[in-house]
Amino acid sequence: MSLSLPSSSAAAAAAAASTSGSSSSPAAASSSSTTTSWFSGIVRGRGDKSGTAKLSKSSSMAGGGSGSGDYGGPIKGKNQFRGVLFKYGPKSIQVAFKTGEYKQQVIFIGGLTDGLLATDYLEPLAIALDKEKWSLVQLLMSSSYSGFGTSSLKQDAQEIDQLINYLINKENSEGVVLLGHSTGCQDIVYYMGTNAACSRAVRAAILQAPVSDREYKATLPETPAMIDLAANMIKEGREEELMPREADPCAPISAYRYHSLCAYMGDDDMFSSDLSDDQLKTRLGHMAHTPCQVIFSMGDEYVPDYVDKKALVNRLSKAMGGAEKVEIEHGNHSLSNRVHEAVQAIIGFVKREGPSGWDDPWS
Repeated sequence: MSLSLPSSSAAAAAAAASTSGSSSSPAAASSSSTTTSWFSGIVRGRGDKSGTAKLSKSSSMAGGGSGSGDYGGPIKGKNQFRGVLFKYGPKSIQVAFKTGEYKQQVIFIGGLTDGLLATDYLEPLAIALDKEKWSLVQLLMSSSYSGFGTSSLKQDAQEIDQLINYLINKENSEGVVLLGHSTGCQDIVYYMGTNAACSRAVRAAILQAPVSDREYKATLPETPAMIDLAANMIKEGREEELMPREADPCAPISAYRYHSLCAYMGDDDMFSSDLSDDQLKTRLGHMAHTPCQVIFSMGDEYVPDYVDKKALVNRLSKAMGGAEKVEIEHGNHSLSNRVHEAVQAIIGFVKREGPSGWDDPWS
């Protein structure tokens, strides 16, 4: 990654990064805007939100290549991204990395333990987006890496809003698409339910691997006792205190966050197969107001074997008002074994859900 580094608090500087990721958890751009109005140029995507797409590995569009533009494209080499590193908020962790200098951005929101370069499909996705005149933005939040255990969906939503606010004010953004992976999907659903001012800039949302942390945690023997402990700590007003180390070996975790992830109808419990249709609609129904795509890995290792994945993705789509379904056969949680299909699905949706006109963002 090597280009100028605009910062909300510092002069431009160069930034470069080469790292590998981990995971646990619309039409081509319009011409550059010349206005500096706070909400100028924001559009809401429209389009058919129904239908199911089944993708095969042979229908790949990711591939290599250097992308478009004089700067040599967004990818320099394996796990080497060219772009701009910038601060979007006052905290030291609140930085983001953007490939391409375009007025439309896809914002990638990772899952638990994720940070920059979290999934294998980000590299070819950056190339494909660059060809369509879109930027890819990867953000770090307070919950990134090992910070998830002492954070919350509410805090993530506030920081996502800060990032979009930065893109609007500093980059003259013409709208964003939110791409969530794993618990990043919960972040998107929560954020879009806040009706924050900057959420009006969200053209569309993509949920890749929207799975239940609770159902996965239920397969672990220590979980029932830990849920009881967390519930008791919360009753005693100790929700921000840390759980014993065995509650989560990946990171320190508060009683609140453990309960949120692992307890029935906790704040993070949005995609569980045992929730009723009414419960799913209560938690996901507001997504019907945003063009939405659900990419579900049919071989997801974090979904228990007893769960009917096809039935679940149908129910999730219905609860969101008919979100587009993409079922990727044999795909794992992060789609590291189905990178081409992941990029094809995302790019196809971003292009299709592009603006068909200019909407009043306040309407």
